[in-house]
Amino acid sequence: MESCRRTGLNGVLCSLSLLCVVLDIQLDGVLAATHVEIEHHLEMGRKLLAAGQLAEALSHYHSAVEGDSKNYLTYYKRAAVFLAMGKSKSALPDLTKAIQLKPDFLAARLQRGNILLKQGITQEARQDFEAVLQRSPDHEEARDQLMKANQLEEMQEEAQGLYHQGDYSTTINVLEKVIEISPWDPESRELRADCYIRMGEPQKAIQDLTPATRLRNDNRAAFLKVSMLHYSLGEHHESLNHIRECLKLDQDDKECFSHYKQVKKLSKQLDSAEELIQVERYQEAIDKYESVMKTEPNVPFYTNLAKGRICFCLVKLKLALEAIDVCSEAHQRDPHNANILRDRAEAYILNQDYEKAVEDYQEAREFDSDSNDIREGLERAQKLLKISRKRDYYKILGVNRNANKQEIIKAYRKLAQQWHPDNFQSEAEKKEAEKKFIDIASAKEVLTDPEMRQKFDAGEDPLDPENQQGGGGGQQGWPFHFNPFESGGSFHFKFQYN
Repeated sequence: MESCRRTGLNGVLCSLSLLCVVLDIQLDGVLAATHVEIEHHLEMGRKLLAAGQLAEALSHYHSAVEGDSKNYLTYYKRAAVFLAMGKSKSALPDLTKAIQLKPDFLAARLQRGNILLKQGITQEARQDFEAVLQRSPDHEEARDQLMKANQLEEMQEEAQGLYHQGDYSTTINVLEKVIEISPWDPESRELRADCYIRMGEPQKAIQDLTPATRLRNDNRAAFLKVSMLHYSLGEHHESLNHIRECLKLDQDDKECFSHYKQVKKLSKQLDSAEELIQVERYQEAIDKYESVMKTEPNVPFYTNLAKGRICFCLVKLKLALEAIDVCSEAHQRDPHNANILRDRAEAYILNQDYEKAVEDYQEAREFDSDSNDIREGLERAQKLLKISRKRDYYKILGVNRNANKQEIIKAYRKLAQQWHPDNFQSEAEKKEAEKKFIDIASAKEVLTDPEMRQKFDAGEDPLDPENQQGGGGGQQGWPFHFNPFESGGSFHFKFQYN
């Protein structure tokens, strides 16, 4: 106040003057502290970037930019971190800001030009390279990149022309060179994917479209197309994953939501059907696969899959004739499917048609030579065929291979009464009846004994002396090597139909 009186200022003006002085002193202190903090963040960012700790480095550069939004180098350094993290789209705004703050900052212009070139944005990339060459005519990298930008633009135009002419193969060849220069250009990848689709190569189209989904901020169209391609190939889980990505961008997208409902329904049915097979609920699995064919009747893959799996389930249910019909249809639809041939072979075995079973297993082995199931199945079918040319106990009793013990005994009793030797008068008839009777009794013995039946089903005749330990000869056919008809003459006995 004394100084105010000396200078002649009134009280109010003097107070305001002193307050300003105090505020200036305090502000200088704050700015000084902020400058120190900014330098700290920049130093930490540099060290962390050098150590490869990119996320931590980025956090410090964020703080540095917030502290000083006028420092072009801070933006440039943050752009460098974004690029190291593979986030070129995030780096572009920082490089642009650095150039705005310092138009003659050639490093930033060159870096931005390189990114734009990789994105296929040739006109803007060329402007950056030309700006560098204006200030530094001998800049070798800028000159080389400008030449690439010109070449890229020419090839882009060439590819478009070829595509519209319908020359998709040559278009792909040109686009291969385009994508070498501009790997971050979604349009080139989408165009090449379209060519692959038109040429019937959906897997290659997926390889181009999958990265294209990430090269645009909102590429719902690419997500939908990838999902539909996976769906057409039978890859329903992959299809579901990609269509969900589309809905994350816009949950109200009508096309994506419609496709999502279809994929989700079908995927649920397919998963449910396989779960039912795992717990051996085969009839329910058949019903579920019937639903699959109704849900998606237009994509052949799913009908082929359903027919093949229904074939498998019918074999497990031992419904031989139904299985043969469905398996044959499935085989026509998918002739190189080894599993369908394997399953039809098992259906033929159930139907006691061993020659066809062997043929199917041999064909299946041509398509899958490494499968143990097919190798073992072929060996079993060949054994059964060999046995059937000798004696087939199921055929002797006239029963199916899945007949239960009660059905076997019932068939045995009927045939034993029919072919009992006492029912015949002439010696020739009795001899024939004896042979039949022995076969009937042998069949009953084998098929009512679980262990012997299992051996026979595996292709081994448990009553064949060749398969018994010790080998040797002996009477073939009669159980326990005893033939009551060997005594000759008119031997009579009472047979017990147990």
